[in-house]
Amino acid sequence: MLYNLLFPLADVFSPFNLFRYLTFRTGGAVITALVISFVFFPRLIAWLKSKQGEGQPIRTDGPETHLKKKGTPTMGGLMILIAVTISTVLWVDLTNAYTWIVLGVTIGYGLIGFQDDYLKLTKRNPKGMSGKAKLIGQVGLGVAAAIAVVLVAQPTLATGLAVPFVKDFVIELGWFFVPVAAFVIVGASNAVNLTDGLDGLAIVPAMIAAGCFGLIAYLSGNAIFANYLQIHHVPGSGELAVFCGALAGAGLGFLWFNAPPAMVFMGDTGSLSIGGALGAISVVTKHEIVLAIIGGLFVLETVSVIVQVTSFRLTGKRVFRMAPLHHHFEKKGWAEPTVVIRFWIIASILALIGLSTLKLR
Repeated sequence: MLYNLLFPLADVFSPFNLFRYLTFRTGGAVITALVISFVFFPRLIAWLKSKQGEGQPIRTDGPETHLKKKGTPTMGGLMILIAVTISTVLWVDLTNAYTWIVLGVTIGYGLIGFQDDYLKLTKRNPKGMSGKAKLIGQVGLGVAAAIAVVLVAQPTLATGLAVPFVKDFVIELGWFFVPVAAFVIVGASNAVNLTDGLDGLAIVPAMIAAGCFGLIAYLSGNAIFANYLQIHHVPGSGELAVFCGALAGAGLGFLWFNAPPAMVFMGDTGSLSIGGALGAISVVTKHEIVLAIIGGLFVLETVSVIVQVTSFRLTGKRVFRMAPLHHHFEKKGWAEPTVVIRFWIIASILALIGLSTLKLR
């Protein structure tokens, strides 16, 4: 909004020329989201406590140390959504279609998560929405977003799947790209959701991924940098750097209150929306496969659940002491902060590997 209002006046007041730079507006989005979080999060937490009573239901079959978290409010993802939305709208070019697609996915998945959290609280049931209802909503939004991306993107890249480490090559999928893109968005959303089980565990890898994709969006949206790095140039995708900045700033603000011992949980309201946003950005920037590397921690957590369920159904035996993976290490005796920080380290290493694909062509 500020770009659309103030940049046209740069000839009258030269400092407004700053709004032409993505780096300036991305920094502005980070700070804005952070300030909004610091100012309003305490009030939201107080309001959530007054409304939720006993807070998020705690799984009785989970690690015993989690029982002490009883009474901690959830739905902290509401503040993330508010901060991201306000910051993005304030600093982004409102004529850019990609930002509206990603913002639509973020808010839509946030509403699904909100419904899930609401049912958990009102029915005092950790399961919330039925898996079928949740998946239908996620797939519907994912398909709609994928179609929108295809319609907006330039024809030469619209339905192609880029392969990392290989320059000037895409797998042309035709309209089959739509279910593939939807799968990426839905998968990323649920992967972040599965990872969100310990204080601070999901939000830091999410911020790392947001930072990486902010850089990827900036580079792929710039013809000169894209040509130099031999990655696919996606005109207009650079504006998503502003969104990623807002997401990183909101995540940092949330971490202040989610650091152990957490004052609030993000809930599905936050985890589903963040994962969906990352998936949508990867689809727009043609880095869907790279998301699996940068967000490798989320992939590991998801695979651990799939392996656990498959093994138990086929053999009656469990591979892990408990799934997702972070609970396995808790059951082995690792302290919660130890699990969280070590997983942060793994996420950082995987992010660096993912970024290396930008140059290794």
